[in-house]
Amino acid sequence: MEAAQTDDVLYAGELEVRPNDGLVLAAGRALTLSVREFGLLVALVQRTGRIVSRAELYRLVWGSDLRDGDRSIDVYVHKLRVKLETALPAWAFIHTHVGFGYRFSPEASHVFHNSTTSR
Repeated sequence: MEAAQTDDVLYAGELEVRPNDGLVLAAGRALTLSVREFGLLVALVQRTGRIVSRAELYRLVWGSDLRDGDRSIDVYVHKLRVKLETALPAWAFIHTHVGFGYRFSPEASHVFHNSTTSR
């Protein structure tokens, strides 16, 4: 599934991102994101399907160069994943490419559990 863009609104399945309004809706419900989480999500959604390096994400969201050993991107990606997976548990949105970066691509989650499946 790819993200679609309509008049400054980005759609990825049940996820709607409105960069100009600072708003993210998951199945119609507003998500509470920090400024960095929101910036990271917008940067990734705008590059749907493409692997984006940690350094590029840092430049886009923080506005400066990533320092050696800085794990800020990884921390914020984790926080963002938790919020997205809590809001839309049947979907995985952000995928890690070890040694390369992160890719935004909405995919049905393989670890989705409900009352009829075992954990």
